[in-house]
Amino acid sequence: MMSWIKERFYHYNGIFGYRRLTIDLNRASKTKRYNKKRVRRLMIQMGLKSYIRRSNGYCTRTSYKNIEENHLNREFEADKPNEKWVTDITHLHYGDGQKAYLSAIKDLYDGSIIAYKLRKHNDNPLVMATLKDALETNPNATPLLHSDRGSQYTSKTYRQLTTEAGITRSMSRVGKCIDNGPMESFFGHFKCESYKLKHYSTYKELERDIQKYMKFYNYERFQETRNSLTPMEYRYQAAA
Repeated sequence: MMSWIKERFYHYNGIFGYRRLTIDLNRASKTKRYNKKRVRRLMIQMGLKSYIRRSNGYCTRTSYKNIEENHLNREFEADKPNEKWVTDITHLHYGDGQKAYLSAIKDLYDGSIIAYKLRKHNDNPLVMATLKDALETNPNATPLLHSDRGSQYTSKTYRQLTTEAGITRSMSRVGKCIDNGPMESFFGHFKCESYKLKHYSTYKELERDIQKYMKFYNYERFQETRNSLTPMEYRYQAAA
């Protein structure tokens, strides 16, 4: 068992802790169930410690035009797909200090990332392209869409696009990053489990790793709070 734990730990590049490794073990075994405490004890014995995600304490500067109430109100559970989406942008670096910006939309039903875009500029086209992708992938979706009060989300273009799509806008309160906790959590996981593990020399290299992580996150990363299923397994279960 120790050799298996070690092999799976390094298979996931050290980002799975004892909880997810236990899920992985139990999914593979058809005859035996393994206890989290035992897996944790064996990992300690072997000196295996997963990467720990820490908050950077950063909140986006807000705009005061076209703002919306916090209709989501930290109710982060959803009863069906495309009922509640959250979105945000995070900044990344590559090369000799060049910046890139990752925009993503997360479905609160299954935790899946339903759309994302990486660009070299943090502007309205970045956000609009992400939203258009989400709507094309999920036709007829009319979710509650929560964001912060950044300039892209308070722009006339964003307001027009969401209104035409029948989307209800919701926005975090000033200085309350926790109002968009699930999106902050995703970016935290991404940076801890992928981005911060290496230095990116080029934009293309960063782009490739993001594509790889998004596939891993949606299709391979088990979620204990969702019956130990991956986001897409949980989503397909709802459609079955």
